[in-house]
Amino acid sequence: MLARAGIGAVFSVFFALAARRARTLSTGGAIAAAVVGTISLAAGWSWGALLLTMFASASALSRLGERKKAERVAPVVEKGAERDAGQVLANGGVYAMAAFGSLLVPSPIWYAIGAGALAASAADTWATEVGTLAEGDPISIISGRRVAPGTSGGISALGTAAGVGGALFIGAAAALARWPVPFAAVALGGGTGALADSLLGGTVQARRWCELCAMSTERLVHSCGTPTRHASGLVGFDNDAVNAVCSGVGALIALLLS
Repeated sequence: MLARAGIGAVFSVFFALAARRARTLSTGGAIAAAVVGTISLAAGWSWGALLLTMFASASALSRLGERKKAERVAPVVEKGAERDAGQVLANGGVYAMAAFGSLLVPSPIWYAIGAGALAASAADTWATEVGTLAEGDPISIISGRRVAPGTSGGISALGTAAGVGGALFIGAAAALARWPVPFAAVALGGGTGALADSLLGGTVQARRWCELCAMSTERLVHSCGTPTRHASGLVGFDNDAVNAVCSGVGALIALLLS
């Protein structure tokens, strides 16, 4: 375990620095990713492999139509293309805790928790990255009305299909790694977690309002430079909090179905 932790630390730092250089991670995001990666690899090579698989797929999809996506969602989303520490921990925190738990008290339950959490994060990430490229505006999962691209709770057929693909992808990766958790449990955990993300994003996630543009946004300062005001949802319950809950739901469902 100590050898894996040492090798994992070196590999994780190298990978995090490469991601920082490629501008897929901020400085804080690179530090958080290195910590999550080290813990995962200390738990076992397969833990590190699954995490790397998830991150590599997310990074590749974030580059797909990058300029078009930035133009479409810039007025709405709070953060840019570089993932910061909050985003890394929201998507990989539950997985890292499962990996750490497996080190302290070895048990098959940690594999179910880790795989479900990662599948939910993958499903949500794939749905967002691919769905943003869909022609036309998404619809709100709550009201069924058209909303601006990037709006939390907005869904599209393309994005939904990509989300299902992300959940299946991690389910297949866990199966190839011979983890003691059913493929269906991982896939359903991922899909359910992504659904919870959309529902929470469309209801209780904090929303703000730009008076100058008369536009809903997640940004504290709108793209026009105008400070925004809180409009609805729970204060402080931002997209990172929603993603963390999404990951937790995926872990819980996979555990229950296992």
